[in-house]
Amino acid sequence: MCSIVGLQGKFKGNDVIKMLKSSKNRGPDSSGVFLDKIHTDINIDEFADDREYEMAFGHNLLSIYDSNDRVSKAQPVEKDNLVLVFNGEIYNFFTMRNFLAKVGVEAEITSDAEILIYLIDFYAKKLDLLKAVESAIRLIDGDYAFAVWDGENLAIARDPLGVKPLFYGQNDNLKGFASTRQSLKEVGITDIDALKPEHILYNGEDIAPAQPIYEKIFEGDVAKIDKMLRLSVIKRVESLAEIGVIFSGGVDSSYLALLLKEISDNVALKIKLYAVGVEGSQDVEAAIYASKFLNLDLEIVEVTEDMVREALPQVVNAIGDDNLMKVGVGLTTYFATKKVAEDGIRVAISGQGADELFGGYKRYVQSFIDGTLNYDLRVDMSNMYHVNLERDDACSMLNSVELRLPFLDKKLVELVLNIPDNKKIVSMHDDMRKSILRKLAFEEGLDYEIAYRPKKAAQYGTGIDKILRKKIVKDTDLSSYL
Repeated sequence: MCSIVGLQGKFKGNDVIKMLKSSKNRGPDSSGVFLDKIHTDINIDEFADDREYEMAFGHNLLSIYDSNDRVSKAQPVEKDNLVLVFNGEIYNFFTMRNFLAKVGVEAEITSDAEILIYLIDFYAKKLDLLKAVESAIRLIDGDYAFAVWDGENLAIARDPLGVKPLFYGQNDNLKGFASTRQSLKEVGITDIDALKPEHILYNGEDIAPAQPIYEKIFEGDVAKIDKMLRLSVIKRVESLAEIGVIFSGGVDSSYLALLLKEISDNVALKIKLYAVGVEGSQDVEAAIYASKFLNLDLEIVEVTEDMVREALPQVVNAIGDDNLMKVGVGLTTYFATKKVAEDGIRVAISGQGADELFGGYKRYVQSFIDGTLNYDLRVDMSNMYHVNLERDDACSMLNSVELRLPFLDKKLVELVLNIPDNKKIVSMHDDMRKSILRKLAFEEGLDYEIAYRPKKAAQYGTGIDKILRKKIVKDTDLSSYL
């Protein structure tokens, strides 16, 4: 995970530096800018450039990989007439590197950004930049946001489900993009939109995909779910030595932990679970039970009123909303990833997305009764990027921790959205919901108490919502933190 920024119009080099400073928490390891030429590994507290420019990119790096085959490399990167900044992960990195070698690209490629710029450059020799970008993203499998410029044309793009954030906007003098809204506000851009998942903004024109993944209709095969989820987890831990798991002891996080443990039997992968809650809360008790069953290390973050009060200003500001439900979930993510970071881990796995895929929320029972469950799940999946994903990303990146979401693998999502409704909710009296996921988890090795633990929203299961409502909102105006 990193942060990317860019400006087009009339501005000074220092404006890009201001944008980078505001999102430094997303990439504390290195910073770089493109201002006529590329400057990498700069100190943004000392770097100054008062000259005027018409195009600029900036990048803050969160270093995750460091091996002979794959590294987290300083950006921006360039190739021929292309300049690119990239945030995210390409999970088929080695496949794409082999592809480039087979089509005659002779280069030592060791980073995701290099994979992407070489792919776009390969296609740009025959196509315009838009077509080259479209061709490249059809090949890559990942969670990403990026921008590329060829000297005349600018394209910015976002992954199919919007796992990585990307915002854009303009004022009278400037057009800009950034990983955070605040970066754009730093240069006076307040009319801000989120780029929709799978969209490309090309020279200011919003280019939609021919068919978003949540609109695809085919006959889904239940038997493929476990294999595809397993592959999704494997892709998200490849080249990592250690991983944290945001852990509530429920079926979603426990199933992922079970799969991670199986993977660790074959590769050197250190796994640690992180549970958040007040003393004696349902999530903490469930996490203790599940961690013992799985025989995995568990770190408990015991939440107090003082901790909530201290964290509130930055969490509310980061998510840009004072809604108590969003704040409660955001605080859970924040506290968990804070402990992950303190343990020196850079990447954490989360079960986000399972409820929207498999029908986990209580309101979906009414959708099942009304015969609209399939439609409602697709709508919710299409809106996840600005409802849940941007919130969780903002809170984890306050601690410079990257979240990876195996349930939001593109192929898995396409498959599960096309599984019949009655495999997800079996009747109007189905209080458990997520029937097929629970059944799979139980068959794969979770015990009944874990696989069939009733759904409890994070803000309630942790006890954080009770602290907010009974102790804090009485004397605190959360909107003052926005």
